[in-house]
Amino acid sequence: MANSPETLLKSWLLSRAGEGSAWLEAQLRQLEAGGPERDLHIFLGQAPRVLGKAMLDLSPAEMEEAETARSGWTPSDWSIDGAARVLGLLVYRGTRSFAETFKDLRRTSDAAEMIALYRGLPLYPDPDSLHFEVGEGLRSNLRPVFEAIAHRNPFPRDHFDDHRWNHMVLKALFVGSSLTPITGLEARANPELARILIDYARERRAAGRPVTDDLWIPVRAVRDDPAVREELDRALTDGILTTKEVA
Repeated sequence: MANSPETLLKSWLLSRAGEGSAWLEAQLRQLEAGGPERDLHIFLGQAPRVLGKAMLDLSPAEMEEAETARSGWTPSDWSIDGAARVLGLLVYRGTRSFAETFKDLRRTSDAAEMIALYRGLPLYPDPDSLHFEVGEGLRSNLRPVFEAIAHRNPFPRDHFDDHRWNHMVLKALFVGSSLTPITGLEARANPELARILIDYARERRAAGRPVTDDLWIPVRAVRDDPAVREELDRALTDGILTTKEVA
């Protein structure tokens, strides 16, 4: 039987927390017992000072455990303090709904806290209640906050409709963020996104600007769609792209 994300996070953290292990266990017990949300805010603020900001640096076996616990969960770039923040939020038993607690945390968090909170999205209960706050993160002017949702995070793959998915992919291009780390980039490819990306490439090349290779990944995934094929043939004829890019 697979371990829960909470169990895995606690195990990973305790094995890396050193002298902070006793503090972490005591704090988690307090959060599990409920109490005022102030306790959760204090824990989130103290975690970096007590546990440090080093990377979790998970082993291949631990990464496999993560995938088994939650399909698409890829905490390869999580830090110790970020993982602790997610765990604290997961175990906290307050009087309000998870979504209400998350909303307040998002509105009062600094950038590092927001990155951690958004990376934890695939692990949270009642995901449909979080869409507004996720939208706020996607609109952030801070690229690392945007990438906490867009990169190595299965939440968009599993819960975005095509409109929001396509908007996220296009924003990644606009802010200079790689498409390759987007979980589900090929699986969520759709003809409308392909058309948007072909038009984007056309505009870039007409202006003498480069087009990243990963732009073509979701286009290739649906290149057999008749409408997409027509757009590609026209772009090839116009010299906007090469056969190699969409092969």
